[in-house]
This record gives sequence, C-alpha cells and structure tokens, in this order.
Amino acid sequence: MTLSKIFLLSLFFLISGSINAVTASANEYSDARTLVERSSMVFQRFQEDPNMTWFRDNVQYAKAIFIVPRLLKAGFVLGGSGGSGVLLSRDMKTRAWSYPVFYTMAAVSLGLQAGGEASEIILMIMTEKAMNSLLTTAFKLGADATVATGPVGTGVKAAATDILAFARSKGAFAGISIEGAVITPHTKRNTAYYGKAVSPTDITIGQKVTNPHADALRAQVSEKSKQTTIKVNY
Repeated sequence: MTLSKIFLLSLFFLISGSINAVTASANEYSDARTLVERSSMVFQRFQEDPNMTWFRDNVQYAKAIFIVPRLLKAGFVLGGSGGSGVLLSRDMKTRAWSYPVFYTMAAVSLGLQAGGEASEIILMIMTEKAMNSLLTTAFKLGADATVATGPVGTGVKAAATDILAFARSKGAFAGISIEGAVITPHTKRNTAYYGKAVSPTDITIGQKVTNPHADALRAQVSEKSKQTTIKVNY
C-alpha cells in the first residue's frame, strides 16, 4: 500500500470517527430533551392524581426530586429493570430549583408490584445524606441511603427515611420495591445537554450551566412546591 493510500485511508477513518461522535452527541441531546419533556408530563400527572395528595402537599419539604418517566421491568421473576431520569435539587435558602441532572436507574429486579411492566416513578429526596450520595459516581438505594414507599391519600404519616418513592402504573397507583437499584449519572447526556463536560455537583450546587429548554419543568416544580400552611407529617 502506497503512502498516499495510507494517508487517504487514515483521513477517511478520522472523518468517519468525527461524524460518528457528532451524531452520537446529537442523539444524546435529543434524548435529553425528550426526557425533560416527559418528566414534566409525569410531574403533572402526579399533581392531578387523587392518590398523590400526600406527595403534592409535602413535595415542598424535599431537598430534591428524581423523576423517572418510564421504569421498565424486563422479567416477571428475574430480569433486568431500569430507566432514565432527571434530578432537580432545591437551594434551601433561595428555594430555587436547579437545572436537571441526567441519570440512569438499574437493578436486577425492581419488584414492580402493580402487575405492569412499566411505571412512572418520582423519588422525594428528604435528607442531606441522600442528596450527597446522589452526587457521587454511583448510588445504591437501600445501601447508601434508606428508601421507603411514600404514603398515598391524606393524613398519613411517612416513615422516617432518606428517600420516599412514589409510583404510578398504567394510570393507577403502583406499589414498588426499589431497594438495591443503582442510580448513576449519565455523563454523555449531561455533556450533550449543557454543551460541555459537567458533574452533578456542577449542575446542582455550583449552578455552572443552564439550558432554557428546562425552564418550563423548573417553573412547574417550583409552582407546585411553594411553601403553604400545610403541616408535614414526616
């Protein structure tokens, strides 16, 4: 093979690799936008669900919320389960909500208990311990922080735990067991959405990046979690 052919072949692979990288980044950005929009719809459905009264009344006390628009269960007895989600945290001084951090959530079996293979999930992050764990490279529910199913209806006292989990399946309340699930930052998606490499801490605490596309979701969560005269039972 001549030097010219080697040069042209090398150039071809270089260009192909660049195109593939740009395409992958574009796909991650598109997926991130879709996830934010679906998270907004899920949050709205939780607000409208008559079973989610406790959630609505007490979301104002959460340090953060983690929304998974679609949690899939691959097998009824034993199988992989998981989905993608966004985390929004709150500055407890200004009460402003952060821009979203993208995560994946996976486990061997998440024990969806409503007979469905897909559920909408919202986790209420109630303690600093749980919040700090979410800002690490990987976070295991039940090991790094306690988790319990959140109460439904009204006048129900929640268990003292780090995280409260709420789920809906096929339009109805769904019981769920998520202990053992691993939550991991989706680095490529965070990079694509914000245009540069950022960590969960950069997005939430440092507030180093913004994306106007998420302003609607932030405003929605902020509006529904304003302080009221309701007394929390936590």
